[in-house]
Amino acid sequence: MPGFDTDWPADSAEFCPHPGAEDYFVIGTYKLEQSENHENHAEVEGSTSSPPEARKPQKRRGKCLLFRIDTDDRFDLLQETELPAILDMKWCHREASETPILGIADSEGHITLHELIAPENRLHQVQSISCASAEVLCLSLDWSNRRTPTSGLGNLIVSLSDGSLSLLQPENSTGLAVTDSWHAHDYEPWIAAWDYWNTNVLIGGDDLKMKGWDTRQGGSAPLFVNKRFDAGVTTIQSHPHVEHILAVGSYDNTVRIFDTRKPLVPLTQADVGGGAWRVKWHPSPTRKNDLLVACMHDGFKVVSFDFGSNSENPDATLPASDQPWEVIKRFDEHTSLAYGVDWCFSEKSKDGTLVASCSFYDHTLHLWRA
Repeated sequence: MPGFDTDWPADSAEFCPHPGAEDYFVIGTYKLEQSENHENHAEVEGSTSSPPEARKPQKRRGKCLLFRIDTDDRFDLLQETELPAILDMKWCHREASETPILGIADSEGHITLHELIAPENRLHQVQSISCASAEVLCLSLDWSNRRTPTSGLGNLIVSLSDGSLSLLQPENSTGLAVTDSWHAHDYEPWIAAWDYWNTNVLIGGDDLKMKGWDTRQGGSAPLFVNKRFDAGVTTIQSHPHVEHILAVGSYDNTVRIFDTRKPLVPLTQADVGGGAWRVKWHPSPTRKNDLLVACMHDGFKVVSFDFGSNSENPDATLPASDQPWEVIKRFDEHTSLAYGVDWCFSEKSKDGTLVASCSFYDHTLHLWRA
């Protein structure tokens, strides 16, 4: 199937996990617009004719594109919602009787919540929460209730470009409110993720560190600091089906698997050929070994890790072999940075799970199976 032009550079892809709405997915875009003054100054770099205070700041624009899967893996664009540039998006896992809610992290310090109104095939913004000033980017977000869908909203952790974290929690029945924030990294914390099995969050950043925090204790002190990375930490996801397991990606072309009880030394590490911008465990427990990876300069891949057959064993780890992993699928149809990727939550086909992937400079969306 030919790629779909998202018009603006695309960096985020998320399938809706809600029962009965698994055929919806969203793509987030990020367009950097430079003002005329900025461009003129760039042409005469070092010139004093255009002092910094006279130049307008760069404007970042974005759109949330809502799609729905049709027959034969085709899809229709239903809606475009214009926002500040989108850095990350996540659907809240809610009970089937509730409506789906999408959280979006934008480039002007806001988290916006959008309700999917399925009968009308559209998203409706229900709340905007300010986590920082408009000059600060919300870089990532994650919901706490991935393993246990709730009737209300889960807690939300957000990382921001000034190095801070914000904890958002349900406020009455109206939405979310910032209940805590603290400084976590000295450089951009590209990723914030919950340990889906407890109240801890994991943060990775451009300072080559991964840190753990117990949200019950706030920012008083991290639970651990792992300084053993060769490049910035870009992506983290807790395994929703195997307790204690984390997948962690970095700019150094490597995905590392950690046991949260020993977070300083990886169980194994996989060379994925390009900087790992996003990692996504397969949503089905029957495919708990499979990890989807957006590999930036080297396309998209599915890496299979050998966790054995007993996911109920709290001490289940990888076998003691030289390489307990293999790349079982790759998708190389994109011609630019591989950024956004996600699995479909529906298991209706025997030909593999549907995957949505999007790339940046060529602003292209593809659907494929893995």
